[in-house]
Amino acid sequence: MISRRTLVGALGLGAVALPLFARAQAKERVPKIGFISGISRPESLETSYFGGFIQGMRERGHIEGKTFIMEWRFAEVKFERFAEIAKELVGMNVDVIVVASTPAAHAVQAVTKTVPIVVPTAGDPVSSGLVASLARPGGNVTGLSQNMADAAPKSLELLKTVVRKLSRVGAIWNPGNQSNVSVLKGYQDAAPKFGARIQPLEARSAAELEPAIVALSRGRADAVVVLSDPVFLEGRRLIAEKLLGNRLPSLALQIEYVEIGLLMSYGQSLRELFRRSASYVDKILKGAKPADLPIEQPNVYELAVNLKTARALGLQFPRSILARADRTFE
Repeated sequence: MISRRTLVGALGLGAVALPLFARAQAKERVPKIGFISGISRPESLETSYFGGFIQGMRERGHIEGKTFIMEWRFAEVKFERFAEIAKELVGMNVDVIVVASTPAAHAVQAVTKTVPIVVPTAGDPVSSGLVASLARPGGNVTGLSQNMADAAPKSLELLKTVVRKLSRVGAIWNPGNQSNVSVLKGYQDAAPKFGARIQPLEARSAAELEPAIVALSRGRADAVVVLSDPVFLEGRRLIAEKLLGNRLPSLALQIEYVEIGLLMSYGQSLRELFRRSASYVDKILKGAKPADLPIEQPNVYELAVNLKTARALGLQFPRSILARADRTFE
């Protein structure tokens, strides 16, 4: 038989325990997001194109440090570190990993088949083997496809409008980057339509950039196209200086190159791609599986021009180019 004192004591303990249990239940685990980039950490994440991801998360009600924890990792162009960083993040039990390039995505995919991977700038995810198909990725990778091969004809048309004599077009590319292969082929296929041919020059590291540019100058290239790669993005200031020093008009695939001195760019906004990738992370945190999230293919391309570089090269942008330019730099 339970005494009144025992019963009251038990009820009292229950009254204490219930609020503690409720508080424990209310204190939910804060999601943890890993992030891997091949370049060096920018001085300001917020103002860099990576800030687009934070912006996109905010738009969906997620605040860094409050509703989610961000684990930023930058390989500083030491791509052999991708696997090491991936293992570190997986060991930290992150809920999803955002990777800033196709090579990084492959490295992470080799480490884990279960942790969701979101790629904001996948080059050609199907051909490179990242996913089974765009409609149904089928594994642990999803995101956005930045296949610039489709934009090759238009970018060459724009370049020819500015550089009238366009018979030889140099192309700086990294054969170690699988997405560069299809983009280079896109330019090679499109070039004859403009009476030009592509002269590919390989650059796998920062040390190979200057020799490649010098070789293109000696080969009498009329202009140079710089494909998209972490090595080139990291070394874009050097690329701009050497191209201008060798008096080579240039076209890149991202606006970030034009900001620091390349002649023009035609491609998708990196900041916008990272912003849109936040929608995938949001869905995954709410229970969606990467295998069921179709790869998005943005089809909005931005044109940017650098007037100062044009003057230094003795070139002038036609009114038609200036009228349609999304960004103009002096």
